[in-house]
Amino acid sequence: MNIGVISLGCAKNQVDTQTMMGYLKAAGHTFTAEPADADVLIVNTCGFITSAKEESIDAIFEMAQYKETGRCRLLVVTGCLSERYRKELTEEMPEVDLFLGVREYEKLPGLIAQKLALPCSPVIVPERLLVTPPYRAYLRIGDGCDNRCSYCAIPLIRGDLCSVPAEKLIDEARALADMGVTELSVIAQDTSGYGKDLYGEPRMIPLLKELNRIDGLRWIRLLYTYPDTVTPALLDTLAEGEKLVPYLDMPLQHCNDEILKRMHRRGSKAHIQSVLDHIRTHYPDFTLRTTMMVGFPGETDAQFEELMQFLRDYPFDRVGAFAFSPEEGTAAAEMPDQIDDAVKEARLDALMEQQQKISAELNERWVGRELDMLVEETGMDGTYGRTIREAPDADGTVCIAPSYRHEPGQYLKIRLTKSDAYDMIGESV
Repeated sequence: MNIGVISLGCAKNQVDTQTMMGYLKAAGHTFTAEPADADVLIVNTCGFITSAKEESIDAIFEMAQYKETGRCRLLVVTGCLSERYRKELTEEMPEVDLFLGVREYEKLPGLIAQKLALPCSPVIVPERLLVTPPYRAYLRIGDGCDNRCSYCAIPLIRGDLCSVPAEKLIDEARALADMGVTELSVIAQDTSGYGKDLYGEPRMIPLLKELNRIDGLRWIRLLYTYPDTVTPALLDTLAEGEKLVPYLDMPLQHCNDEILKRMHRRGSKAHIQSVLDHIRTHYPDFTLRTTMMVGFPGETDAQFEELMQFLRDYPFDRVGAFAFSPEEGTAAAEMPDQIDDAVKEARLDALMEQQQKISAELNERWVGRELDMLVEETGMDGTYGRTIREAPDADGTVCIAPSYRHEPGQYLKIRLTKSDAYDMIGESV
């Protein structure tokens, strides 16, 4: 069968898509990027917040059209939305032939064979397929989460923290390096808490040191750290590892202690400030990324202004922000003092307007400096890539003059010459 796969949501979902495609390839199926040419269409959904659910539902209905206009004989929906709302979706979407959750991917070849009356092969351990470019990959070190933030539906979908044993991760990382991967992004719902369920304490530092020893890898980036397990020792490890890039992604959500408590976020504003002070003092060239939430139930004007002042006092290079969304089944959805949507959107706009200026100022400090750039695309208008300061699928890009001597996956020495809030311009050195 020729199979088309649409992968939505976060990088962790991309890893699930790769796992699913591995099982399908092992069963003899092929893949197409054109939905009209697919015998089977699979939508791997996201169900994190309302906008992600809406995007997933739109994609399902769009793919359902190919049952009439294309070759599609089977429409399959997998992932977070399917995991959480399978019963409701089954009743409301008769166009879909099969719903699967987040830990059922190995069943997929057999179920497709059953639905289409095809010969069914035994389950084979799949090879690792990449939905990312061949020079970069995500290493998911665990699934699920024990943090139980009051606004978050992830534990309702994926359950408790389940860390992958370190030896298995090292083997996977070596295999990726052997495939030609040079940039590895380490991900989980809570990366800095890795290993608490297996070893009784976080074991992120030993894992990073082992990854740093793997031949072939050049950049190793740590994403999705949780503030209370970001320690000076972890920061020192990131700074000292030859292949570990000085980039900290630490979603904070807020800085006000009362709101953090109602969010069920461990740690405090004082701890967050101590982490950032350590970086400012010892590692001023670290690139800092965070995520903030506005409009959490009960957030006052004064608490929002405290957040704005915090971002002025502790500027981050990159900030992703979103308005609180009351997700079904979460404690925050039932809290009193829900904020009006118009107020939430006004606060979000104000925060991002301020952050645009901050990001532009921080980028300007890098003009004139030389860095390595990983080439990702070359066209008539320029050669585009990223430095250690830009995470894949999240941050901006760097553009230099076009040159067809440069291939995706190649590393160049460049000098940064111009900047704006999100992107940089440079020249080859």
